[in-house]
Amino acid sequence: MNATLSHALIHPAHGAAPTEWIYFLHGILGSGANWRSFAKTLVSQRPHVGAVLVDLRMHGSSQDFAAPHTVAACVEDLAALDATLSAPVAAVIGHSFGGKVALAYAAHREQISSALRHAIAVDSNPGVRDPHRGNDELTHVIDALETLPKVLASRADFVSALGHQGLSAALIAWLSMNLRPRPNHSDYELRTDLAAIRTLLADYFAQDLWHTLEEPRRTHRSLIIGGKSAAFDQADRTRALRAAEASPDHVRVEVIAEAAHWVHVDAPEELLRICLSSLASADRKLG
Repeated sequence: MNATLSHALIHPAHGAAPTEWIYFLHGILGSGANWRSFAKTLVSQRPHVGAVLVDLRMHGSSQDFAAPHTVAACVEDLAALDATLSAPVAAVIGHSFGGKVALAYAAHREQISSALRHAIAVDSNPGVRDPHRGNDELTHVIDALETLPKVLASRADFVSALGHQGLSAALIAWLSMNLRPRPNHSDYELRTDLAAIRTLLADYFAQDLWHTLEEPRRTHRSLIIGGKSAAFDQADRTRALRAAEASPDHVRVEVIAEAAHWVHVDAPEELLRICLSSLASADRKLG
């Protein structure tokens, strides 16, 4: 039986117990901590709402999960986590890989007659994608990590090894969150199962979830696209906008022109504005 997903809770700023939770889901090779600053700010402006920063399976501290490693399995993990929380989950926000999981989780919740009010996918293409289109850097990152020795004497060795692979200092600093000290040793190891990551990523690219936007749904859904990102080509953007035009009360599409793929890093204030507006709109229309 799978373990419960590792997660951190952010409670309402005034200290009261939340009456509902929002899941925050990270992208591939990330962890729930990627959303911490953003989630704290959002929760501070949503009274009685708490945030759940989730480490999806085979990410962060959620390492003890059995195959198959798929988007559907991630949804099952979230459904199991639901039952452990003190209040219902009313919304989900996910970036990249986590955005597709968010759309699939919202569809699951509708099937069990416990619909979310809102699902927000941040620079996450809902359709089938060529793994090589716009993902050269990600492929290079996984390839680079696979060249590392199983044990590293220091964090400096990790930085040096990936620097020689051509990765940027900022990217290496982010990836270093996947390092952990070996028990009873002074050295380090990568806690990430890269074979499982490749399997998750392959399933992510193979899943077609356009129907979650183009068919009638109770959950309000938003796609937020980085204007400088390669995740959506022009045909994808057109299809997304058509879905919003066909169902304006239930689908919203926003493009943040100045942001690339890491929208919550490139344009946190604009992303926050859109998320708060979307959540408030969903409350009015569906609540």
